[in-house]
Amino acid sequence: MPARTPTGTGRADLVADTALALLAARGMRGLTHRAVDEAAGLPPGSTSNVARTRQALLELAVRRLADREARVLGLHEMPDPRDGLDALVDALALAAHRALTGNRELTLARYELALEATRRPELRTYFDATGHRFRDQLTGLVTALGSTDPARHTLSLVAWADGLMFSCVAGSYSAEAPSPDELRQGLRELLHGMLNG
Repeated sequence: MPARTPTGTGRADLVADTALALLAARGMRGLTHRAVDEAAGLPPGSTSNVARTRQALLELAVRRLADREARVLGLHEMPDPRDGLDALVDALALAAHRALTGNRELTLARYELALEATRRPELRTYFDATGHRFRDQLTGLVTALGSTDPARHTLSLVAWADGLMFSCVAGSYSAEAPSPDELRQGLRELLHGMLNG
């Protein structure tokens, strides 16, 4: 009996996951509707049925990226602020380590989409909106921990994490990911400076 081709949401997720894998492996130029069909093992035209235009395909990939990264980053696992600074450090270090090790492909795809968004204003709006979920939660956490300037502190924390992940996935530190202990130390230094300075 031939394998069943997914329909509806299942097919949309397959198309989006395949698009993300292609972005990581081949870059933006390697992402086409035909390439997604072939890599996903779908009949020709299947991707076009899910996402008619390139913009629609990119938006589908961004939406799926946000959902998958929410799981990788453990948004549902973030500690209660009453658990203190060390609990936040542990949670953020774990999230960063997962992104750098078992989810490098997803992180690479995110950077491809972020760069493409600098050239496509309609994608930039969409890309930025999906990132608010994590930034808003992080702002709430640093506020509850006593930040005197939550917006600035969130920006600094996100910039530190983005810079670290880029360097360790695509930059000059890509040979080996930092250990969870190294990530904890960096985060502890950064957060203590922000919140106790």
